[in-house]
Amino acid sequence: MITAIQKELESLGEASRVEILQRFFKTGPGEYAAGDRFRGLRVPVLRRLARKYQDLPLAAAAGLLASPFHEDRLLALFILIRGYYRGDQGLRDGIHRLYLQNTRWVNNWDLVDASAPHLLGHYLEGRPKDTLDRLAASGNLWERRMAIIATFHFIRQNDFAETLKIAQVLLGDPEDLIHKAVGWMLREVQKRESAVAEAFLQKNYRQMPRTMLRYAIERLPAASRQAYLQGTVF
Repeated sequence: MITAIQKELESLGEASRVEILQRFFKTGPGEYAAGDRFRGLRVPVLRRLARKYQDLPLAAAAGLLASPFHEDRLLALFILIRGYYRGDQGLRDGIHRLYLQNTRWVNNWDLVDASAPHLLGHYLEGRPKDTLDRLAASGNLWERRMAIIATFHFIRQNDFAETLKIAQVLLGDPEDLIHKAVGWMLREVQKRESAVAEAFLQKNYRQMPRTMLRYAIERLPAASRQAYLQGTVF
């Protein structure tokens, strides 16, 4: 089954896009996705294939997720997400476990962003959030990004506590991709409850990496943005 799917993926790839994707997703030596391989597929094609293969057994989906090709892994995640929302509680439990057991394959920002709000955030609604604390403390960049991006699900429910807690943990993170993710989630909080976001920013903006701060304040009025960037907010 996996072999047949991968042959189909190969046949649908656009060779002219491979180099573009490799540059965009930073696959060069020393970059965050060094060595990742691409077939040149577009996301709408992968979403269509996810519908076609939405009944793929979990073991096969796990095998596809372990592919060296980026699009294969993204397809596997799309299939798992469809299965998660279509399945009963037993299937959801199994998909959540599979996801956490295979985080080493969810190893680029688009893979994390597509999956974490669903397979982590949605699953953890109404449950203990210890998993997010563990991921936020991980030495793995992508697991830390999972922790903050998973909270997007809670933000959409107007529940901001977990986002602010994980953001606090990640304030001193050394990675630019974490700075962008935290800033993005804080901006999403600001869009829904500006007073909550402002309180967090006023307390922490002097410790925030510049990129994180810029992302977080992007939707504020120009005067407010300048005050944060110049350090004159009290």
